[in-house]
Amino acid sequence: MNRDMERGAQIVICDWVRVKPWDKLLIVTTREHLPEARMLRKCAIGRARSVNTLTVEDAGRLVGVFFDTNEEVFDPYTAIIAATDYSLVTTKAAKRAIQKHKKFLSLPLSTNDGRSMLEYDFMTMDTKKSRLMAKVIMKYLRSSEKIHVTTSAGTDLVMYKENRNPGFFNGVIKDGKGYSSASIEVYVPIEETKTEGVMMLDGSLGYIGRANEPTRILFHEGRITDIEETHTGIKLKDYMEEYRDPRIYIGGEFGIGLNSYSRCLGNCYIEDESAYGTFHIGLGRNLALGGKQNANGHFDLVCLEPDIYTDNRQIMQQGKIIIPEPVVY
Repeated sequence: MNRDMERGAQIVICDWVRVKPWDKLLIVTTREHLPEARMLRKCAIGRARSVNTLTVEDAGRLVGVFFDTNEEVFDPYTAIIAATDYSLVTTKAAKRAIQKHKKFLSLPLSTNDGRSMLEYDFMTMDTKKSRLMAKVIMKYLRSSEKIHVTTSAGTDLVMYKENRNPGFFNGVIKDGKGYSSASIEVYVPIEETKTEGVMMLDGSLGYIGRANEPTRILFHEGRITDIEETHTGIKLKDYMEEYRDPRIYIGGEFGIGLNSYSRCLGNCYIEDESAYGTFHIGLGRNLALGGKQNANGHFDLVCLEPDIYTDNRQIMQQGKIIIPEPVVY
């Protein structure tokens, strides 16, 4: 038995989703992740009224298209765990489930090192600490309209969030008011046409691993207009072109990682974007986050050690929160 995988599954079922005896649980997965689905099912049996598994075609990054065209697929269930390679939290089916007050956990299991994400130590992060950290940051994001981010590597980005509310994920469904993601972060669905400036990508490229060298990415009127032709840039261009959707170039989310157990090493998509001391720009679909942008997918570009300003107030310096942090004993 893989004890690390079982530990991760127990965290998901007992601490994050908090499965109850009246829950009708659906675990969505692909053939590649059947071992994780079986472990989740094992931990849920006896806790839920029923536990079902839906194995969908492994459509890669386009798996979300099925859940856009079949919005009602989650209607019979009270709790859904989306344990596929790619995030489903921004799909129309997820949005419908959330609106119907179902419990929804996005659990993207994509890794690049052969291990199951359920085995990673970052899943053991104290959710109470992340909740307190998030509330501090959200206080300043909520009262601002502009976000300005710079880094020593050369990032200089301006984003806007008028009438857009921040939220946070830490795995715990209750904290997310019905839905959450395994990513431990604060997020804002930024205005889709107003991001301007330069991102020096030096963290990770979402699902496709670590940035091998800092790579310049230009944003204008909300979308990527140029990607520097480094090895990393060429890999990113090829990846984005395969979505066959010009909306994937639009910045729809700004996120701040809060998981002090995570490291941005390019081994695991969720670990990278969760890492404390990083920020990320989510590209493509942002509907379930509170935005207006649909697309064939959603993924994040992660950068290291940012200085972050909300309007004119600095809240992070070189990746460290500098507004008063709560003390956790």
